[in-house]
Amino acid sequence: MDKAYPVDKETIIRNFSKYASTYDKYADIQKCAASELLGLMREDGFRRILEIGCGTGNYTLLLRERFKNASLKAIDISGKMIDVASEKLKDKSIEFIVADAETVDIREDFDCITSNASFQWFSDLGKTIKKYSAAIKKGGIILFSVFGPATFRELNASLRDVFKEASTVTDNFMGKKELIKLLEENFKKVRIKEAFYEESFPCLKDLLHKIKFSGIRGNGMNGGTIFTPRALRGLEKVYLNKFKRISATYQVFYCEGRR
Repeated sequence: MDKAYPVDKETIIRNFSKYASTYDKYADIQKCAASELLGLMREDGFRRILEIGCGTGNYTLLLRERFKNASLKAIDISGKMIDVASEKLKDKSIEFIVADAETVDIREDFDCITSNASFQWFSDLGKTIKKYSAAIKKGGIILFSVFGPATFRELNASLRDVFKEASTVTDNFMGKKELIKLLEENFKKVRIKEAFYEESFPCLKDLLHKIKFSGIRGNGMNGGTIFTPRALRGLEKVYLNKFKRISATYQVFYCEGRR
């Protein structure tokens, strides 16, 4: 199956902006990943930090608490997300920027460029990582978490059984080998840690509800699948037959590159 899948930035902006006010209620995995990501950061003396895809500012707050004296800039493509983050972290001396992190002009030398669960939405991650590498000073790092292609593997398998070519966009996320190659092309030292998380739901509708209100449906469904009540019942039946319960796997890669 051809895994090429165009990134529709306007749809991503619309989805994340629409549910910016509900994101914190449903983004349990993203919060878990943010804590894990910060724990993998070995340095404490960073002076200039750039956060990519700050969302509602949960990881931003962790960065500010850890690096109290650092200059901290945070970028997100959604103005609504930035509004929530700005209100949450007012008086924290953080510069918030509404911009597409793939195309924004970065001229400064940062000690650290970091991101929690946003790079999977990029159109050309390889080109963007190369740009970020040039903006990191010698000895500095890029540190990010990113969802992998096994995310929602149960849902994707069930969708293919029912709708043949349909799947969520997670099916097209970058895998471990691709990430290693990308980082090794741009950094002297590379580390990648893989983790799996799982959640269970009373019914399929609750899982889809969480995907919707946390914004992580991204572009939507491959194949333009629309869930009618009948289709949803059929999909849930297949899901339960295959997996015995409504569970969702999240695959997360924690990636570090050092210049």
